[in-house]
Amino acid sequence: ILADPRRPDMQRRVNLQVKFRESFRPFAPAVLAERAPDWFALDRESPYLLFTAPLAPARMRDRSPEEAGRTGLARLDVVRSEVPAVTHVDGSARVQTVARDDHPDFHALVRAFERATGCPVVLNTSLNLRGEPICCTAADAWRTFLRSDMDADWSRPRGGRDSEVAAPGW
Repeated sequence: ILADPRRPDMQRRVNLQVKFRESFRPFAPAVLAERAPDWFALDRESPYLLFTAPLAPARMRDRSPEEAGRTGLARLDVVRSEVPAVTHVDGSARVQTVARDDHPDFHALVRAFERATGCPVVLNTSLNLRGEPICCTAADAWRTFLRSDMDADWSRPRGGRDSEVAAPGW
């Protein structure tokens, strides 16, 4: 499941309307590997989401005294960075770097998002709903899409051409 990390409401929306789980759960950013140093204080590639790193200071947003004083779940409503949907309350993120040689199709998709938006980062989370295993087949994915409030389904059939059920509205 991919989404626009720049939208302040996206973490809550994906949690509640797509994954049907608690709104506070964090998501990971998938970033073009060659652009990762511009966005995260990460000193290595992280293709498997094994490392948490602070966002680059240039990507962080200053908080007002009122925002800095919030406690509990109210802290989730503070926009901390240029990519608030993947920024944890402490200013960190569990980063996935996407290298062209390792994942050319996914790299091309994130690169297309960057060309359209100026942002080389997308929100990335597993394709499953609350309480269900990760989708393993096209049929699983289609059922998950139909049961959630996802905006679009893009898939590439085995050995086939691209098929697009709905286009993203970047």
